[in-house]
Amino acid sequence: MSTAGVAPRATREEKDRLLDDFVRLCEIESPSRRERACVDAVATELRGLGLQVEEDSSGQETGSDSGNLIARIAGPADARTIMLCAHLDTVPLEGPVEVVRENGTLTNKHDAILGADNKAAVAVILAAARKLIREGSPVGIELVFTTCEEIGLRGAKALDRGKLVSEYGFVFDHASPIGELVVAAPTYFRIDARFRGHAAHAGIRPEAGRNAIAAAAAAVSRLELGRVDDESTANVGTIKGGTAANVVAEHCLVELEARSLDHGRAASMVSHMVDTITEAASDAECDVETSVEEQNRGFRLARTSPPVAVTAAALEGLGIEPSYVSTGGCSDANIFVAGGMPCLCVANGTERNHQPDESVTVDALETMLDVTLGIVAQSA
Repeated sequence: MSTAGVAPRATREEKDRLLDDFVRLCEIESPSRRERACVDAVATELRGLGLQVEEDSSGQETGSDSGNLIARIAGPADARTIMLCAHLDTVPLEGPVEVVRENGTLTNKHDAILGADNKAAVAVILAAARKLIREGSPVGIELVFTTCEEIGLRGAKALDRGKLVSEYGFVFDHASPIGELVVAAPTYFRIDARFRGHAAHAGIRPEAGRNAIAAAAAAVSRLELGRVDDESTANVGTIKGGTAANVVAEHCLVELEARSLDHGRAASMVSHMVDTITEAASDAECDVETSVEEQNRGFRLARTSPPVAVTAAALEGLGIEPSYVSTGGCSDANIFVAGGMPCLCVANGTERNHQPDESVTVDALETMLDVTLGIVAQSA
């Protein structure tokens, strides 16, 4: 039985199994909404450890061919319960995944993502679960594997969080050096602006038309985009409109976003963007319909927050200095925090996620296994 507060270290055999699992999982294609093969592989592994595995019905809401997975490892009767979470989906694949190892670094042989985001975390959690079940866990653990994270954290949003009893949790989903702890993440708004003008023949009656694309372009030109301040960003992501080169464009859709670590600042940015878009449409004698959706609510965690303090202690126990960072990205941690569970997003040492040159080192995978075991021990 593990001694509370004293983290066991993974053995060479356990680390070798971790690497095998990582390679196997990466080579299972699981882009968002097509996670079934990966869900089945992880569920089979968990059941092989003697755990009861629940797959929820979230696919009906997310559009995925599968649901989120939940499994539990029992701890002592009076122990707290914590959550370990990773997502099973990847961004779209531009080619097959064939993992190669060179000089201690794992990459994809082909010109496509590796899938370390987030299968590095999935493999680490499975390895930790295997050891904790065999040796005994000092705390209860809820293992949560979500779908559709890459398309708006939809799996976590659809999860019935009332089923979870964890006091706090950990999401291992930040592609940066091990030791970084994400203590602040942004509120994220999406804005859709649908411009409507009037169609006309571009060569014969252009004066009779009102160009929705031109109105949209004028609106975009007036917006402050990019890094707005130290805590805030704004972006125009897509613009789609028109029917043909010889037709004054009647329709145009613009998709935008705004993010800020300060929720109030994010809301005021969105208000200003909507006002600017409306004014530009009016100037061009076009109509515009805007819709605003808060995709994720931001959060800040104090260094004294239990998941932060626990992880810092686990890192220090391995001789790694904790680094407390803010991020402009969102993770499943945003959803759990908004639902009332303190949850820390922990860097897992992967690099260049979402890119064809995505990679992770063997050392990072092995170190994250020891970090995870340390988190469990420090939580006791």
